[in-house]
Amino acid sequence: MGAGHQHSHADARVSRMVAATAVLGVFLVVEITTALLINSITLLADAGHILTDLAALFMGLIAVLMARRGSSSPARTYGWHRAEVFTAVVNAALLIGVAAIILDEAIQRLGDAPQIPGLPMIVVACAGLVANAIVMLLLRSHAEHSLAVKGAYMEVVADIVGSIGVLIAGVVTVTTHWPYADVVVAVLVALWVLPRALALAGSALRILSESSPGHIDVDQLRSALRAVDGVTDVHDLHVWTLAPGKDMVTAHLTSGADSARVLSDARAVLTAHGLEHATVQIEPPDGVGHCPGY
Repeated sequence: MGAGHQHSHADARVSRMVAATAVLGVFLVVEITTALLINSITLLADAGHILTDLAALFMGLIAVLMARRGSSSPARTYGWHRAEVFTAVVNAALLIGVAAIILDEAIQRLGDAPQIPGLPMIVVACAGLVANAIVMLLLRSHAEHSLAVKGAYMEVVADIVGSIGVLIAGVVTVTTHWPYADVVVAVLVALWVLPRALALAGSALRILSESSPGHIDVDQLRSALRAVDGVTDVHDLHVWTLAPGKDMVTAHLTSGADSARVLSDARAVLTAHGLEHATVQIEPPDGVGHCPGY
């Protein structure tokens, strides 16, 4: 992929994130205002998720711009590619925090649930569905290539579920006047969000801990490299993810065969496993002499 194409892709990602932030910002003001006026915990829960969406988009936007800008510091040889991974961790923490706050508020309302008007909830829920659907469409095409965007996208999906929950609570309140519809739906939305937030945190922490990518079988990769004609041993094999879509690998191969041919065959094996960013060192069987690599 050429540099021009990468910059064009980054520009599109930035413009879509800015547009998504504007849409959610307007809706957040509407939802918080309504929630405070009618004292709805379900609307507050949904507004909390919208707030984390905005935080995720803002941090993700900064991360994408930093990763694109790179770094002129000789001490930061990888640039700012990990910025979006840190963003995803903060994003997941915000989601978990909001869910915990909502669950705590719901418990406090047990036995003394206030009567909530259902019609405003229905109106806001419909508006929320439209706003979140627009944002989801804006972010979907970039969610697989950026963990920061993926985190924001996951929160928007969660908010769509939240809006559906608000709609259900509003309909139940209007038709049955059951005071606990608001509380029950808020708890269900919080419980639905928690495992997804934990999964996002797990993905980001896996990268930060430099564990091997989940789609790479390291033992299988080691066997494939050892099967290269002329290779007698494989050691110091390390596979990790710098940022989503950028997997790295280093390996030392022991071989007495033609080094250029062994390097070419090793490159083919790594490419077949989706590892384009590789450093391979060829070592002679006795451990001395010239050791070419790439």
